[in-house]
Amino acid sequence: MPRYKLTIEYDGRGLVGWQRQANGPSVQAAIEAALTAITGTQIPIRGAGRTDAGVHALGQVAHADLARDWRPAILRDALNAHLKPGRIAIVSVEDVPDTFDARFSAIRRHYVYRIINRRPPLALEAGRAWLVKRKLDADAMHAAAQVLVGRHDFSTFRDTQCQAKSPVRTLDRLDVVKRDDLIEIYASARAFLHHQVRSMVGSLEHVGAGKWSWGDLKAALEARDRSHCGMVAPAAGLYFLSVDYPAQSENSAPLLDTQSEKSIEN
Repeated sequence: MPRYKLTIEYDGRGLVGWQRQANGPSVQAAIEAALTAITGTQIPIRGAGRTDAGVHALGQVAHADLARDWRPAILRDALNAHLKPGRIAIVSVEDVPDTFDARFSAIRRHYVYRIINRRPPLALEAGRAWLVKRKLDADAMHAAAQVLVGRHDFSTFRDTQCQAKSPVRTLDRLDVVKRDDLIEIYASARAFLHHQVRSMVGSLEHVGAGKWSWGDLKAALEARDRSHCGMVAPAAGLYFLSVDYPAQSENSAPLLDTQSEKSIEN
């Protein structure tokens, strides 16, 4: 059966998240319904990562196995026709070998969190960013964020309902960038714990506001205790940015996860 890689963009407002659920519309269910409408059969898809209700994506990735060959552009356009008028779009479709797995072949996942730091309310960005009215020091946030980069036990920044077997993760990047009123926090890792990015962002907001120091963030990490975490930042500001995979010239078989670093972030 031919396998296709889907790159997906979505606005998380009004959705219960990526994963198919009984309590409301999800991205996965919408795409699977579109595939059924096109092919006449039920086709499951597997995503590179799960996102919570209200979380957005610019480059979520999934794969699907179809019974016959499709021209990628035709399949993309057919899916988008059936996804209207929802806020989900298939940005691209690619032929991939059957060894490709959207989740297990991934070698790095990238997120960005968007904060708008101003007093006036959001008009155009409502539901798409976190409005923080108190003045934030982005330089202090960036300096403190480097404490979290590297391989650590992230129990402090892990949701109590997280199902990952280990709280240890390797954070490759956590950069804070300010442009006018917009503060963007970029996070990259092979995989994240449930609510890890939003928990780290909420704690960095405390640093930016002067409530916490660099040392306070370090102490929170070293406590390995959820009660030491700052607030969890709202879902509206989080975007699944992109996923890295090995070059197709390399072995594209699913990567064995010897450190239990499976992708769960929302």
